[in-house]
Amino acid sequence: MAEVSEFAGKLADPSRLTNIPRLLTEYFTSRPDMAAAAQRVAFGTSGHRGTSFDSAFTETHILAISQAICLYRAKSGITGPLFLGKDTHALSEAAFATAIEVFAANGVDVRIDEKLGYTPTPVVSHAILTYNRGRTSGLADGIAITPSHNPAEDGGFKYNPPNGGPADTDVTGWMEKTANALIEDGLRDVKLIPLQRAMKAPNVVRYDFTTPYVADLENVLDLEAIRSAGLRIGVDPLGGAGLPYWAPIAERYKLDLTVVNEIVDPTFRFMTADWDGKLRMDCSSPWAMAPLIALKDKFDIAFANDPDADRHGIVTRSAGLLNPNHYLTTSIAYLYRHRPGWKGTPAIGKTIVSSSSVDRVADLLGLKVMEVPVGFKWFVDGLLAGDLGFVGEESAGASFLRRDGEVWTTDKDGIIPALLAAEMTAVTGKDPGEIYADLTREIGAPVYARVDAAATPEQKSVLKKLSADQIPGDTLAGEPIVDRLTHAPGNGAAFGGVKVTTKNGWFAARPSGTENVYKIYAESFVDEDHLKRIQAEAKEIVSKALAAGA
Repeated sequence: MAEVSEFAGKLADPSRLTNIPRLLTEYFTSRPDMAAAAQRVAFGTSGHRGTSFDSAFTETHILAISQAICLYRAKSGITGPLFLGKDTHALSEAAFATAIEVFAANGVDVRIDEKLGYTPTPVVSHAILTYNRGRTSGLADGIAITPSHNPAEDGGFKYNPPNGGPADTDVTGWMEKTANALIEDGLRDVKLIPLQRAMKAPNVVRYDFTTPYVADLENVLDLEAIRSAGLRIGVDPLGGAGLPYWAPIAERYKLDLTVVNEIVDPTFRFMTADWDGKLRMDCSSPWAMAPLIALKDKFDIAFANDPDADRHGIVTRSAGLLNPNHYLTTSIAYLYRHRPGWKGTPAIGKTIVSSSSVDRVADLLGLKVMEVPVGFKWFVDGLLAGDLGFVGEESAGASFLRRDGEVWTTDKDGIIPALLAAEMTAVTGKDPGEIYADLTREIGAPVYARVDAAATPEQKSVLKKLSADQIPGDTLAGEPIVDRLTHAPGNGAAFGGVKVTTKNGWFAARPSGTENVYKIYAESFVDEDHLKRIQAEAKEIVSKALAAGA
């Protein structure tokens, strides 16, 4: 990671906040230059993202993407309702209005929050799967309008097909191509009607997202154990879409739960700055989470979510904010010992850059691990089939099965891992930090970090296409290299980079999709000095491979 900003962990000066009126003006008035790659519709692992300040997320983009989704639904025979959710970013509200104008005009049966409020990403996934359960036709799909934890000036638009999870590249590739063609043709084939008429259209239906999701939580978590233990729980929704869900959860399940921050403000002025000085609502960042960490001794367990509530941050009395990898490992150890209703022994799903502590706890419990490229879409089929019991990413995204072994969501759900932290505290009498400390005595205590290194677009392209035999050397930080990977062992899919492993450490390098850098993830089960050796040698190994590839 680069040098930490002097503003990290501090409230932003008002002069540095996003100018929301100007942002929205740019959304409705700027037009993308289709000759500039950064201004074209581009679906990454979490949909189309960008800011209207750069003409990368504008009304033009959302008109075209929404029409492309309508065309995709028609060609694919998807005729059920489309569940449409949005988070608290300013551009989410604007994009929501644009999308409604298009869906209403195209006759799509679109379901929106009954109070025109916010809807977490996992709630959209839950609604899709709940509606489709037992159906073979007339299936539902959905959209989450969110840039996740990104800064206030960003927008995001993500499509979830009837499987409830993030769309695969065959779907997003078609939508991307179709949307860009619509823009290049001047949006002539985009159908839309004015917003006031659209909101009154018979196919735009107000829907109660909250009650079904909240009522169903008892089927994935032991909420009675939490209530009986009388735990004092603190929650910071970070000004996000999860905010209106916590009071109904506390009321229905009689939990001693305090929401420590009820502010919703599209500038996110209540946030403390992340490591680089930007206001980023990252619930796994100690700088962004500084206010909740400061309150840790007031609660038995505390947690936060990002603006669309698909990520979790766990704050314990014993250890403060848990590293996401540590909490994933702890969750696995707890769930597989406390879910007798799970059928057989479903495998664990992890990404190629997640901690090897997951593999070690799996060995301890006699479980299989499915290691896949970065992106939650790789877990969807396994969750639907019940073949994966718990899946997680190193960036604090996870989901797991219901207590009876059936699918809960096929997208990241930040709410259930948060409540799981309370469940494991109630059931074991130890908070997740204490449980993890106990685990490390059996599996070792890893040191994990990510750093960025400069790379030209050409070098990034070379790195993405490396083969294993292009990685030189026989050792890494003094240990023999055990494996060189360019494809994920869990499903054989290329992950656009390289991973090198030894007995007590590993590194993975992959190019950034948005910046001229490549990311080096590294871990050591020895100590901090060993980790630094791995990182230094990783840079050297990758540099040599890039030079040879060029």
